[in-house]
Amino acid sequence: VQLQAFGGGLVQAGGSLRLSCAASGRTFSRYTMGWFRQAPGKEREYVARINWSGTYYADSVKGRFTISRDNAKNTVYLQMNSLKPEDTAVYYCAARAGPGRNPVEYDYWGQGTLVTVSS
Repeated sequence: VQLQAFGGGLVQAGGSLRLSCAASGRTFSRYTMGWFRQAPGKEREYVARINWSGTYYADSVKGRFTISRDNAKNTVYLQMNSLKPEDTAVYYCAARAGPGRNPVEYDYWGQGTLVTVSS
């Protein structure tokens, strides 16, 4: 599976962005798709994931971010609303066969897209 994330950019606090992640491969629908982020000087952290069981979010983004997928287009999205300066990070999409959120268990990663939220 190859992943390509895009849609990042510069936005003011309170604004919105939608990230997209396009995947190759015929078995896209079987994968858990996750979004992670890494801010400068910090470790990569979990943001959200979606699989056959539903959608799940980190507490820091719950109620502001929405993850969705279009299996016909092999694409997963992250709609980010009410953005805060602390959301500034490089955002990565990733895929795994199992259901969990641990980044070390994700097998495939996109290249990352930078989101900058100005105050």
